Amino acid sequence: MVFSLTAIGLSLLLNAQNRPDPQPAADTFEKFKVGMAGYTFAKFDIDKTLETMEKCDVHYLCIKDFHLPLNSTDEQIAAFHAKLKAKGVTGYGVGPIYMRSKEEIDKAFEYAKRVGVKLIVGVPNYELLPYVDQKVKEYDFKYAIHLHGPDMPLYPDADDVWNHVKDLDPRIGMCLDIGHDTRNGKDPIADLKKYRSRVFDIHIKDVTAPTKQGYSVEIGRGIIDFPAFVRALREVGYTGKCSLEHERNMDNPFIGIAESIGYFRGVITATSDRP
Repeated sequence: MVFSLTAIGLSLLLNAQNRPDPQPAADTFEKFKVGMAGYTFAKFDIDKTLETMEKCDVHYLCIKDFHLPLNSTDEQIAAFHAKLKAKGVTGYGVGPIYMRSKEEIDKAFEYAKRVGVKLIVGVPNYELLPYVDQKVKEYDFKYAIHLHGPDMPLYPDADDVWNHVKDLDPRIGMCLDIGHDTRNGKDPIADLKKYRSRVFDIHIKDVTAPTKQGYSVEIGRGIIDFPAFVRALREVGYTGKCSLEHERNMDNPFIGIAESIGYFRGVITATSDRP
């Protein structure tokens, strides 16, 4: 009897060792990659952020200043990057950063340089755009203006961003927040196609209505057509990040984050031509 139980245990162990590994994340095979917007973790420190990203197999983070303050020393920045690297995460950009003066623009560009990224997600006052244009030429950064739907008078949708940047340096474009664009009555899929040359970053979320009364929900529970959106990403050849900016239950967002990432990757798989 003891021998029999031992043999069974050994057999189960050998079978477990021979089981195949999980498949790679769906976006592994795409030009675009799934990331995380730092704002998702506004109420949590970087350690909890990275723990959650590791569990969701997400490897790209847009860094918010509550995780890495603008006045961080070079030593603090190096330690921050080391912490990300230990979890297999790359900080690919900084922001959103609100900029209401030339001094704040100077500070943001120098911060991005010291952090070592080439993308700033920013929200500058309209009258400061000529100065942003100068700084982009000086630093050779991409500058993605984050749109905010009907909640703010600045940059409510992709049309507004485009109308303000189309005659500026081509490195000035937008962070297309598909939820806020939808809440301002726009079609983010059409806007992605229309403004593809100036879409440098994307915030993904779902919303309940194409109005100010619409609010953020887990991806798949709202009105955005994600299969059409993923197909549009491929059609335009988007090579940036689609970063989840989860804005529901922010005191305890973790189940919603996992649901949203899982749904989005499920859509990627379901719409793919890969065998």
